[in-house]
Amino acid sequence: MRTGFALTTDGGCIADARHHAAAFLDQARSGHQVPVSARAGDLTQLVVSELVTNARKYAPGPVLVELRVSVRAVDIVVWDSEPTVPAARRTDPGRIGQHGLEIVQAVIESLFIEQEPVGKRITARIALDDAPSMT
Repeated sequence: MRTGFALTTDGGCIADARHHAAAFLDQARSGHQVPVSARAGDLTQLVVSELVTNARKYAPGPVLVELRVSVRAVDIVVWDSEPTVPAARRTDPGRIGQHGLEIVQAVIESLFIEQEPVGKRITARIALDDAPSMT
């Protein structure tokens, strides 16, 4: 099961992305009996929010989001037009902001970043069960 959507440039696009993700996982649960835990649903919305926030902040142009679900994981794919590959910064308790990628890496199973002919594609995978992965 998969869905995709483009985000507008207005300030509500991050909330819209979270709502799309929640609705998609609700449909996976009810319509396709995919076992999506509450934890996986919450983490999916968090990761969508962080990745879309980064895309809107650092990339000019559109942001595309694709969500894919299987019986064991949900993949969150965010494409933007900025070719620079992001890197998590070193831990710094005094730093205000710029913790998004650190947060994402702490809660996901895996992260893939691919440079595209235009921009980049970031794919984050979250396990659907309640057991956090230790990869």
